[in-house]
Amino acid sequence: MVATRESEKADIALIGLAVMGQNLILNMNDRGFVVCAYNRTVEKVDKFLSNEAKGTKVIGAKSLEDMVKKLKKPRKVMMLVKAGSAVDDFIEKLIPLLEKGDIIIDGGNSEYNDSIRRSQYLEKKGLLFVGSGVSGGEDGARYGPSLMPGGSEQAWPHIKDIFQSICARVDQEPCCDWVGEQGAGHFVKMVHNGIEYGDMQLICEAYDLLKSSLGMPSDEIGKVFEKWNKTELDSFLMEITAEILQFRDSKGEILVEKIRDKAGQKGTGKWTGITALDCGVPLTLIAEAVFARCLSSLKDERVEASKQLHGPNNNYTGDKGAFIEDVRKALYASKIISYAQGFMLMRQVAKDQNWRLNMGGIALMWRGGCIIRSVFLGDIKRAFDSNPNLQNLILDDFFKDALHACQSSWRKVVSTAAILGIPTPAFSTALAFFDGYRNSRLPANLIQAQRDYFGAHTYELLSTPGQFIHTNWTGHGGKISSSTYNA
Repeated sequence: MVATRESEKADIALIGLAVMGQNLILNMNDRGFVVCAYNRTVEKVDKFLSNEAKGTKVIGAKSLEDMVKKLKKPRKVMMLVKAGSAVDDFIEKLIPLLEKGDIIIDGGNSEYNDSIRRSQYLEKKGLLFVGSGVSGGEDGARYGPSLMPGGSEQAWPHIKDIFQSICARVDQEPCCDWVGEQGAGHFVKMVHNGIEYGDMQLICEAYDLLKSSLGMPSDEIGKVFEKWNKTELDSFLMEITAEILQFRDSKGEILVEKIRDKAGQKGTGKWTGITALDCGVPLTLIAEAVFARCLSSLKDERVEASKQLHGPNNNYTGDKGAFIEDVRKALYASKIISYAQGFMLMRQVAKDQNWRLNMGGIALMWRGGCIIRSVFLGDIKRAFDSNPNLQNLILDDFFKDALHACQSSWRKVVSTAAILGIPTPAFSTALAFFDGYRNSRLPANLIQAQRDYFGAHTYELLSTPGQFIHTNWTGHGGKISSSTYNA
């Protein structure tokens, strides 16, 4: 007897039938898994079964109780709902319906500290929690996303087959593996999104440099980006940007030029920056990418300011072809810095949380399916495979040589942009980080002297590191120093 929708038990349930949820369900169905679909608005379930899921083995549920009854044990329930209170609300409703060893999976863009809390909370109740990053947009969800699961490790054997069957693959390797304990999965996804902010801003600055300084039309820049996408810059974002810049609307006009220059954001880039500040990691490029979006949102103010504040002529009078190549190299060098900073943050948080993050494995997970997928990530994987304890990505021979090769062009582009009055916050801060990181002595000695002068915050001498000293700079101050603390 052939099993029907009503008689067959589901391998997994998915709550949330927005675009990502529907596409993940169809992806799981294609891979041979029976999925139970549920949505708070039950009409959406019926509509989904009658349309997108028609002719599949997907089954529906009218309530959470109905959904749980239709699941094989241990029950696996995945949520793709808005981050925040909605996740907690569903968890509270699921707890009394589930049994010890059942698994709750949060596949949304939750803040990783929330995932740490939820993992601890549910484990106390005998339930297993997985917080999984899901990247790739609706197309990735349908045909193969990058998946970054973390949380209760006992859950991994029960979901591994499903997750590694539906994810993207590169060289036959799945772009999904167990990331680590508690909130590690959502943390890695957060850093992924932060790097995505940086990549997008860098590409936009390259576009602006070619457009504003050389007067190149968007479709011509798109063709340049197509060529760049056959170099070290080969990536999904470069590929789609080349297409966007050449896309024409129904009137035959370039669409991107009609789009208002006011960027939105959903918070993951901001969370990455806040985490970096909390950890004392100089995540300068991603932070600048977030601030660039904030500045873009001041559209009305900028329009008014443009009438009152004046700068130099934007026109570049040098060799066009040479400058285009300089911009390409500057983009590549800045991209290296962005990823290096992202991996610095992961290294520090892993240390703070006592997580065992596999940096090479993470690079592999990002090579396919996700928004920042690129050939470049293969080089990162090789760097960490060669030296798992690599202190900083830019100290790897491959990336060190690449930065040295691009350095002259990078400096030309940043200085030219400043002279022409073209804002390049991400290019500029990437170069400033490189110069700061490679400098054995920074002017922070003066900062420490200033802090000790006005606040008795003490300082260390080069000759006696670790020994903190206070000086009575004015002759009428006291000998008592301020207590020390880390902000």
